[in-house]
Amino acid sequence: MTQQPPPAGPTDPPDGPAPPELPERVARVYGEFDLSTVPAFAGGFINFGYWTGLPGPGDRELTTADRVRSEEDLYRLVLGTFDRPRGRTALDVGCGRGLGCALALREFGLEPVIGLDAHPDQIARAREANADLLTAAGDAPGRLEFLLGAAQRIPLPDGSVDCLFSVEAAQHFRDLPGFAREAARVLRPGGRLALTTFFARTRAAARALPELLPPYADGLDVPHVVDEVATTLTAAGLREVRVRPIGDGVWEPYDRYMAQQPELHDDEWPRRYLTAYETGLLDYYLLTAAAG
Repeated sequence: MTQQPPPAGPTDPPDGPAPPELPERVARVYGEFDLSTVPAFAGGFINFGYWTGLPGPGDRELTTADRVRSEEDLYRLVLGTFDRPRGRTALDVGCGRGLGCALALREFGLEPVIGLDAHPDQIARAREANADLLTAAGDAPGRLEFLLGAAQRIPLPDGSVDCLFSVEAAQHFRDLPGFAREAARVLRPGGRLALTTFFARTRAAARALPELLPPYADGLDVPHVVDEVATTLTAAGLREVRVRPIGDGVWEPYDRYMAQQPELHDDEWPRRYLTAYETGLLDYYLLTAAAG
C-alpha cells in the first residue's frame, strides 16, 4: 500500500462525476480511494507529520505511535500560533476526517470549531469519526460542526471567525487568490490565519517537480511557489504575513519512518519528497498572517 495512491493513467478515470469544484483526481483520491486508510497515514490523519517533539533519542527506530504523534504535532504546531485560543471561533479549511478539529477543541479550547471540506465523502467521514463529540454537545450545540464547501467560496458570514487554520490542504487549491480573499473576508479584525503544507521554493522548482513527483504530474497537487503564496495573502488584505520553513522537522524523519516499515520501505516514489527537499525543489512551510 502506498503513502499516496498510484499515479493516474489515461485508462484510470474516477468512478462517476467529480464533486462540484473538485478536479477528478482529487475527487477520487479523497472519495473512492480514501487516502486516510493508507497505512502510512496511521491514525486517519493525512499529513507528513512534524517530528521534532518525539520522545527518546533522535536516531531510535520510529513506531506507528510516533507516526500518529507526528501528525498530531503538526496540528499542535499550527494551533500553537494562536494567542489565547480558548473560547475563540476556529475554522479548519480542508478538514478531512476532522481529527484536527477535535484536537483543536479538546487541547486548545477553541470553540466552536468548524471543519470545512470540499469533498462530501470527507464530511461524512468527519461526522462519523467525531460522532462522540457531536453527540456530547448536549446543551451546548454547535461546539463542533462540519460543512461542505470550497476554500475559495467559504459558506460563512463576513467576520465570523477568530482563527482560521489549514493543514496540508493548500497544495490542492487551484484558486489560491480566491482562498486568500475568503480567508480575509471571514476573519474578524485581528483574527489570525495559520497555514502549513509543502510548496515549491522557486518557479524553476515548480516546473521541475512534476518530473520527480507523480502527484504534481497527475493533477493531485499544484506546485505553488511559497513566495507567491505569501504575496497572494498580502494582496488579499492580510497583514503580518510570515513564512517559516519547517522541513528540517518533516522530511528526514518521515523518510526514515517509511524506510523502517516493512510494508512501506519499498514504496519508492513517495520517498522522493526527501530528494526534492535536499535538492532545493520544495520545502514544508508554516505561514501565519493577521486580518486587518
